Amino acid sequence: MRYLALAALPLMGLCSMAQPADEGDVDGPDNTIDEVIWVVGDEPILKSDVETARLQAAQEGTHWSGNPDCVIPEQLALQKLFLHQAAIDSVEVTESDIASSVDEQLNYWIEAVGSREKLEEYKKKSISEIRNELHDAMKDRMLTQKMRQKLVEDVKVTPAEVRRYFSALPQDSLPFVPTEVEVEILTQTPKIEQEEINRVKDELRDFTERINSGESSFSTLARLYSEDPGTARRGGELDYTGRAMLDPAFASVAFSLTDPKKVSKIVESEFGYHIIQLIDKRGDKVKVRHILIKPQVSEASINSALLRLDSIRHDIQAGTFTFEQGATVISDDKDTKNNYGLMSNIVEGTRTSKFRMQDLPSEVARMVDTMTVGQISAPFQMINTRGKTVCAIVKLKSRVNGHKAVITEDYQTMKDIVLNKRREEKLHEWVADKIKSTYTRLNDRYKDCKFEYQGWIK
Repeated sequence: MRYLALAALPLMGLCSMAQPADEGDVDGPDNTIDEVIWVVGDEPILKSDVETARLQAAQEGTHWSGNPDCVIPEQLALQKLFLHQAAIDSVEVTESDIASSVDEQLNYWIEAVGSREKLEEYKKKSISEIRNELHDAMKDRMLTQKMRQKLVEDVKVTPAEVRRYFSALPQDSLPFVPTEVEVEILTQTPKIEQEEINRVKDELRDFTERINSGESSFSTLARLYSEDPGTARRGGELDYTGRAMLDPAFASVAFSLTDPKKVSKIVESEFGYHIIQLIDKRGDKVKVRHILIKPQVSEASINSALLRLDSIRHDIQAGTFTFEQGATVISDDKDTKNNYGLMSNIVEGTRTSKFRMQDLPSEVARMVDTMTVGQISAPFQMINTRGKTVCAIVKLKSRVNGHKAVITEDYQTMKDIVLNKRREEKLHEWVADKIKSTYTRLNDRYKDCKFEYQGWIK
């Protein structure tokens, strides 16, 4: 968890200002703007990286187990190892997944502080600046997670191992199983008015005209106006990507482009409206830049969707049809409608219908928290995994309250505990071996630290 928490922290890109530390002067006055304190392979860790992580941890209320002056640099170094291996193994994450995660984090922060304006005031940055700052940190976090999962994907445990492990534990050491729920959801996406769609299309047509006339470049307009935080800062550029990694409508147009000087027609995807420009094709991958504009949903449309859901809820309660029938026929949530509205959760690569409360979308968790089994919520507004505003009602299908684990009832939970222990052991072994074969150099001031891994000092 420390790896993942740290991977989410924004790191300052000050390499151009960094200076190698003068190890002979570590006890003297610190007048450098920044300095390289560790090197892992060919990747530097800057003093500013550590200070940024420390500040972010303080803001988030994170507590380090050990001396932060030693723990934080080591966790940054461990992240470098996983990212280096991810590059070797060609592990990738899509820009759309990064953007969704950025939106999810932003929405969590906005909800925590109360409004976008309060978040900007607290961070002392605009929402756009926060998005850009989050992008690379979120990408590193997701690559680290994916690489860790790949390294342990072959680890297995048997039922006999699970029984042996827990039979050796005293009763008061048995794990506590948190409350778990199963939730069904029925959604309606607020309709976007045609005037708003026309506005977005007119804006994209204007961009196309400015590009074709030579008044402005595609990349400049993308930096200024694109609402895809992951690519806007790079002039709208998406690196070489396969068709399966892209939205189908976007991919269809992107792969049909042949002239890098031309701008595509306007494309509607699940994220909004785009124009696309070809950069290059290489085998079955394409490199393009794009500008994304997202239509805004009006309060009137949201209210209309909420009223429709309220009517659907009354029909279900009156017995006109069941929640499951409504979710299958009426709901426009494509992730759940084919499963009678039942939400699914992915835990350690395994799909399950059971959620701990903290794993549910915050808006859903807030509703479910006070509901009884079989109850249907009032309509509410939420942001889905694709960053879109939707309206929903939910039904609590089941709830198992928190309790001490029992092997006959909680085998899967107990198996997961043993499996995670075995995975952590394998990851620990991998890191120890990786450090042995990786060049590392650290400032003398860190050589008295009690690190989790002793191989850093060579």
